[in-house]
Amino acid sequence: MQNHEAHEWYRFAQMDFDAALTLNEYSHPRPLEIICDHSQQSAEKMLKGFLVSNGVVPPKKHDLPLLCDMCVEIESQFKELSDICEFLTVFGVQPRYPNELIVLDEDADKALNNTQTMLKFFKDNIEDSTVESEAENH
Repeated sequence: MQNHEAHEWYRFAQMDFDAALTLNEYSHPRPLEIICDHSQQSAEKMLKGFLVSNGVVPPKKHDLPLLCDMCVEIESQFKELSDICEFLTVFGVQPRYPNELIVLDEDADKALNNTQTMLKFFKDNIEDSTVESEAENH
């Protein structure tokens, strides 16, 4: 069950990233807040998928640094993702509502790049993960 559930987390993570890329490429003007939200959601689902794959029930929180720390307890390589998680976590709730957070073009670009880096990290380092990263294609 754990592997199937983890696969689903990773599949949803990839879908969120793909949605962010599509919005980035085809929407004019770019919906920066939504791109950042999907990027954060992708990162969150990757981390939760890793936790599930290791028998840990992830907390129902959008706190990426907390999730990353939980992953570090299992696999120290996750320390590499600490700064990315810190940057992306702000986009977990605030951009969903008007006037909560001002998001700039460079924030959306950085969110996409950071999420792409995380996808590549999972593809390259997490054994048996089913993340099908398209990082090399974008």
